[in-house]
Amino acid sequence: MSELSITTTQNVNINFTAATVADRMLAYVLDLLIKGAYVVVVWGIFFYALGINQGMTGLDDWSYYGLVVIFYSPVIFYSLTFESLLEGQTIGKRLLKIKVVKIDGYQASFGDYLIRWLFRIIDVNLSSGVIGLIAMITSSKTQRLGDMTAGTAVISLKNNISINHTILEDIDQAYVPTYPLVIKLSDNDARIIKETFTVAHIKRDFATLIKLRTKIEEVTGIKNISGNDTDFIRTVLKDYNFYTQNM
Repeated sequence: MSELSITTTQNVNINFTAATVADRMLAYVLDLLIKGAYVVVVWGIFFYALGINQGMTGLDDWSYYGLVVIFYSPVIFYSLTFESLLEGQTIGKRLLKIKVVKIDGYQASFGDYLIRWLFRIIDVNLSSGVIGLIAMITSSKTQRLGDMTAGTAVISLKNNISINHTILEDIDQAYVPTYPLVIKLSDNDARIIKETFTVAHIKRDFATLIKLRTKIEEVTGIKNISGNDTDFIRTVLKDYNFYTQNM
């Protein structure tokens, strides 16, 4: 599995694992089964069991195909609808624990999902998936053409979640905070700091730690009094949790 580095709005890097081609294909198959089940239900129950197809025999071609498009619209707009509603996931992607994200650190927008959906015609429909498969295999970020155009990628969410992966810090009741100005941070800021710090600390990436400390100081006005970037960032995270949990 390839590693995907995303630059956040705080100008720091967070590393994710790109979803494998196998996971993406399996998610596609699951979504295809769901769409197939819908078609069976619609045609089996509504058109035949309820006799709607007989009532359509007297319609002109435009009216007939218009009704067919209406009934098929949940299939046509399936991926666009679910990715927009579930923030980058279809039912298949959610089951496989993968999702669409922007590679510039921003949350993917409806426009990004729309571009991916439009390029599905080239990636999947016109080529029976061959073009999309070749693009994903040859891309370092496992992107199909729709991803490349929209500036998105599909990442894996299969890592085990623990307190180290959230903005929460384990603090006791007697904890005394050091930096009251941490309340200038938002939950999203704290999450980004936590994720970036965890990765940088494990990899002993001191350059990122310095950059992260500098950014925290700029945003909050806090000055590092500990002299150690690691201790400073840990204290900032604990202080943030202390104040937000007791407000």
